[in-house]
Amino acid sequence: MKHFLFITTIILLFSCSEEIKESQKETNIITDEVLKEVKDGIYTEYYSKSRLVKIQGSQDTNDVRNGKWAYYSKNGEELSITYFKKGKREGHTIVKYPNGSLNYVGEYKDDQMTGIWKFYDGKGNIKQEKDYGKASN
Repeated sequence: MKHFLFITTIILLFSCSEEIKESQKETNIITDEVLKEVKDGIYTEYYSKSRLVKIQGSQDTNDVRNGKWAYYSKNGEELSITYFKKGKREGHTIVKYPNGSLNYVGEYKDDQMTGIWKFYDGKGNIKQEKDYGKASN
């Protein structure tokens, strides 16, 4: 009898923990859905606790990146901008350090780095320039 009660208790505890796990999965799915939205062709992803914008950019009718995309810090500071054309990086890009100073700037052509890129230290001084030439098509 004691064995029966012990085994029954173990089974009940195990099944309850599985239900809790399933409930947590559903909650995570709902949370993830709320943190990302597309409205009028603009994709927006939010930081979970603050609901501040994390990533935002334009999409075409096929949900492919097209136009300006920006990434923001948890404090709402813009940390990077990259332009896209039909899902590929195309045009100017700027990436900043968390303190707001430039990290690097450059150009993309058909998703390839092209031209002269400038890389900066955390104080805004140029530490390197690299010529990527012309992008091959």
